Amino acid sequence: MHAKVAINTREYFPSPHLVALNAFLTIWYFNKIFLDNLTVILYNISMRDATYFTRPIHEWQKRYEALRSSFVDRLPAEAVAERFGYSAGYVRLLRHQFTTGKLDFSEPIPEGASSRYRVTAETRRKIRAWREKELSAGEIAQLLSDEGLDISVRTVERVLAEEGFPKLPRRTRLKIGLTVKGAEVPQKTKGIAIGEMEGRHFSCESAGVFLFAPFLEKFQVPELVHSAGLPGTKVIPAVSYFLSFLALKLIGTERYAHMGDHAFDPGLGLFAGLNVLPKCTAMSVYSYSLDEVHILKLQQAFVKKAAHLGLYDGSIINLDFHTIPHYGEESVLQEHWAGARGKRMKGALTLFAQDASSKLILYTAADIMKEEANEQVMNVLSFWKKIQKGVASTFVFDSKFTTYEHLSLLNSQGVRFITLRRRGKKLVRNLEKLSPWEKIHIPHDKRKYPDPYIHQSLVELKDYEGQLRQIIIRGNGHEEPAFLITNDLTAPAERIVSDYARRWRVENVISEAVKFFNLNALSSPILVKVHFDVLTTMIADTLYSMLAHKLRGFEQCDAQKIYRHFIRGKADVEITGGEVRVTYSRRAHNPILRDVPWQRLPQTISWLDGAKLKLKFQ
Repeated sequence: MHAKVAINTREYFPSPHLVALNAFLTIWYFNKIFLDNLTVILYNISMRDATYFTRPIHEWQKRYEALRSSFVDRLPAEAVAERFGYSAGYVRLLRHQFTTGKLDFSEPIPEGASSRYRVTAETRRKIRAWREKELSAGEIAQLLSDEGLDISVRTVERVLAEEGFPKLPRRTRLKIGLTVKGAEVPQKTKGIAIGEMEGRHFSCESAGVFLFAPFLEKFQVPELVHSAGLPGTKVIPAVSYFLSFLALKLIGTERYAHMGDHAFDPGLGLFAGLNVLPKCTAMSVYSYSLDEVHILKLQQAFVKKAAHLGLYDGSIINLDFHTIPHYGEESVLQEHWAGARGKRMKGALTLFAQDASSKLILYTAADIMKEEANEQVMNVLSFWKKIQKGVASTFVFDSKFTTYEHLSLLNSQGVRFITLRRRGKKLVRNLEKLSPWEKIHIPHDKRKYPDPYIHQSLVELKDYEGQLRQIIIRGNGHEEPAFLITNDLTAPAERIVSDYARRWRVENVISEAVKFFNLNALSSPILVKVHFDVLTTMIADTLYSMLAHKLRGFEQCDAQKIYRHFIRGKADVEITGGEVRVTYSRRAHNPILRDVPWQRLPQTISWLDGAKLKLKFQ
């Protein structure tokens, strides 16, 4: 446009005037561009300043502008939330915090500026003096706060570091005096000698455990522990650790995490040769310090001693698996069949071998993998041959305990067995074609169906070398018949059926181990090695059986009933002249305890420096 004006004026103005006009127009053009740019710049500056307030960047200013819009501009919470990117609920929370004085709108310290609290020389002197008295940074900060000087713990720690003080070692609440005022604190566990306890007199909450001391003395516990090579410490001997585990089993403690219930019982500690029982963590760590060799040696030494005492008959041995369940979310354990629950679940597969005559457990194994389960019958045989040489035993187990191939191995080593044949539909369909059926009598008073019908024959099975004797049983109270197989070709059928029928005894002893000895309670916050816990269960069950046989009228009672009538309860314990005297309170069953021939049982406690034990019943 400007160029067009210059061209048109060239026709009417002489040349000097045209030059002047062009110069004027050029100056005017550039001034207009400058003014336009200046307007844009000023507009942008004004818009940037408005954005600084309407779209704040810093969080502290964002909250401020949101509250200003809410209180000053009277905008509803939904509008404020939409403008500043909050939710309506958060805007209401900001309003509440502002009205209650809980919001801080102070601008953060700029980068590079020092944020350290300046500590005066007098304050430094106080901090040094308190640290010399072994006070922690937190305690010093609290003392300064009591004097009206609010200094953070971090600042106190910085000052101590600048003054050259190292950090204090971690201390217990007891050491720093933070326990509840007047609270009783358990003693630190240590081994004791009977001479140190001379003249002591105290009450024991679980004094029934001393009733087992004479029977433990028969097993010569110190020798058992020494032969197994169980480790100990300078503070707690190996015998004391073992007896601590056993004492908890004998008094029916549900979980090792409940050991705190006995932390103040000096009687239980005395039984184990300690002032008090160890803490639960120490027990857990000790159990995992035992390897499989220690546990097997202890088991072998105990069972060999029990066989020497004549506790086992050994003619019939019942075998069964049991899955100890694990309820944790993450577990490396395999899934096994849990018969009591009727399903597969994660757990530790354990094995129990029971003497059918005495009903005592004589062998245990734990942490068995699926691929190892079928071979366990050979491990039981190897173990039992070392205990009682020359004893012809019969192994009794169910159909899923092992394979026909391992049955053939048992037969090749001259071992008799009775088990069930895996029943198929074809076998059941062919029953009607079989004959003859004969009626037999099972001499058992409590048997509901003592007169079943049987059919006998010789059969050959896959993977088994030779022939097996098959006894099919009907009329035994079950809808489907049972197919017994055995390599005993000469024994009467009545005895074969009767021996297998007594296999339920091992299931009963496992049930008792679960109910009273809390075998399934191993998924505890305080974990113990499964096999060691199973072994102590076996030993405790044997001790209960030995005591029950001395109690007139209670010879066949289970451990739970023996505990309820005889073991549970208080007693006074007194140590005088190297003698441990335990006086039991008056109870209804004390006459039965008085009739026990205690004088014929060992009356010393070898693990307590040979102290004499005297039991009195009021």
